[in-house]
Amino acid sequence: MSAMNPSFSRRAKPLTLNDSVWLRHTLVIISLLTIVLFLILPLATVLIEAFAKGWSTYAASLAEPDALAAMRLTLLVAAITVPLTTVFGVSAAWAIARFEFWGKNLLITLIDLPFSVSPVIAGLIYVLIFGAQGWIGPWLSDHDIKVIFAVPGIVLATLFVTFPFVARELIPLMQEIGHEEEEAALSLGANGWQTFFKITVPNIKWGLLYGVLLCNARAMGEFGAVSVVSGHIRGLTNTLPLHVETSYNEYDFVGAFASASLLAGLAVVTLVVKTFLEWKQKQDLKAARQAAAE
Repeated sequence: MSAMNPSFSRRAKPLTLNDSVWLRHTLVIISLLTIVLFLILPLATVLIEAFAKGWSTYAASLAEPDALAAMRLTLLVAAITVPLTTVFGVSAAWAIARFEFWGKNLLITLIDLPFSVSPVIAGLIYVLIFGAQGWIGPWLSDHDIKVIFAVPGIVLATLFVTFPFVARELIPLMQEIGHEEEEAALSLGANGWQTFFKITVPNIKWGLLYGVLLCNARAMGEFGAVSVVSGHIRGLTNTLPLHVETSYNEYDFVGAFASASLLAGLAVVTLVVKTFLEWKQKQDLKAARQAAAE
């Protein structure tokens, strides 16, 4: 066969050590260049522009009333959405990982839906439902309930884009851990809540914190869906990302980059904590496997 197909044998020649070293260095260089161009350089630009006119101007930009109002609203929205998303994520992950029921695959698909739907589309959906000309908009107006161009609409839009994060982190983790310890606790007389808080939560704590961290970062940094439902009312419905856009469009570049530096700082902190939580989670899983093997 080799005599009949000499070209095939030449094409099938395995990589040599020198080839693999060259390939490794090439991939490392490409990765480093990508990180520098698309991560480090933009972050450095934000910081340089934010402090372009000195620390006093930077501090004054963040202390401006509209900026403070945007920070308060951003924290309020995160404080509402993150706990709700956490409760949903833990409940959905527990149900999917531990039980078989009709509609399970549909639930998994729906959890992934926000990953495939544009946030702008999500915002438009809420306008269609709750807006003045929406399906229930007239009823809300008659009862003096304001959803669109108000905090409730911002919370709903943020919930839509954030609710998959906790569930998607916990589902594979809980499936990998298994339910032997929980069954043992139940057989020894523990009730469902005792089993959950004393067995389940300790086993998933790092994954849960990881999911909450990503959820919080997305909630505080969301732009598209919130932009549609907020109305861009300065001092009232502008979150921090919207305040950055408004300031930049009004040629307040220092104010825009000063607010952007807070979001950039949040991103950096998120990456650092994320790395730590991933490491802790791997350590716990490794320790659990060793204990099970013994």
